[in-house]
Amino acid sequence: MNALFSFFGMLGCHQRPDRSFFVRGRQLPLCARCTGIFAGYVIGGILFALGAIPPLWVCAIALLFPLFDWGRQYYFGRESTNVRRLITGIIGGWGLITLAISGVIWAFSLIFG
Repeated sequence: MNALFSFFGMLGCHQRPDRSFFVRGRQLPLCARCTGIFAGYVIGGILFALGAIPPLWVCAIALLFPLFDWGRQYYFGRESTNVRRLITGIIGGWGLITLAISGVIWAFSLIFG
C-alpha cells in the first residue's frame, strides 16, 4: 500500500486524510478529487468507445467544474465536501479524457489522412 501512496504522491495528489475516502478504516491512496478524476477517465474512455461523444465545447466546460470547486475553497474560504470533490473530479476527468482522445484521433487523421 505504501508503494501506491508513493506513486500517486509523485503524480501530484496531496493525499490529505481529511480530503480522502477511507475503506474499512484504511485511507485510499488518492484524495477525493483525484479519485474522481481517475474515475472520470475510465467513464469517459468507456463512453467514447461506445460512441457517446459530446461536442468538444461541452468537454471544455466540464474541465471548469473542479477548477471552480477548488477556487471556491481557495479564494472564498468555503470548504468543499469530499462528495463534491469526487463529483466535480469525475466531471472534469470525463471532459479531459474526451478532449484528449479526440485530439489524438484528430492528430492521427492529419498525419495518416
